[in-house]
Amino acid sequence: MIIPAGLGLAILGGAAHGAFHRNSRVFGPVLGRLPPDGQRISLTFDDGPNPDATPEILDALGEHGVKATFFILGAHAERWPELVRRVVTEGHQLGNHGYFHRKLHLKSPFYVKRDIALGKRAIERAGGSTPRFFRAPHGFRSPWVTAIARSLGERTIGWSLGVWDSDRPGVKAIVDRTIEGARAGSIILLHDGDGYNANGDRMQTAHAVPDIISGLRHRGFEFVTLPVQ
Repeated sequence: MIIPAGLGLAILGGAAHGAFHRNSRVFGPVLGRLPPDGQRISLTFDDGPNPDATPEILDALGEHGVKATFFILGAHAERWPELVRRVVTEGHQLGNHGYFHRKLHLKSPFYVKRDIALGKRAIERAGGSTPRFFRAPHGFRSPWVTAIARSLGERTIGWSLGVWDSDRPGVKAIVDRTIEGARAGSIILLHDGDGYNANGDRMQTAHAVPDIISGLRHRGFEFVTLPVQ
């Protein structure tokens, strides 16, 4: 059977969108924005915990009365279980970021299930509550990632605003990008850890959090956590 060139390009384009766009629904449902309900936004943090940045971020959140969602990396949860417990104790949400921090768009169903399941187990063994959310590293997914996460009881989450804080552009840049880019319903992606280096430096993000909260509140935003359904 010969597939017309235009149809072939459309199929390839759809597959690429499903694999690389963090909010694409081509490969299954994903939450990339909060339901429209006032000036609500969510802060989310990936790749932690980290022994330096995570405690400072938790201190800032606690001081300002803000709850956030932490997408925990299983390998890091095993190294710093006390920080996972602190996240839970202080009333924040836990999400699963997998165990190995590998891009999943070219991984087999066996690999994907193992990665997500190991991340879930590490979080639970660290004393965290069972995660109800999953975020794929870099947002990259294959046709079976969302289905596997759902089978493990986890809703797939994307994001509305990424400010590339992982590039360490400076505290002011992180603050400005977040405040200027936020919109009603935004799910904001920040990083309290480094997925490729357990001791990676995320202190710029940690130092930025107090001014991010103050600036967003000045714009009239309310901080909420993610909806489970």
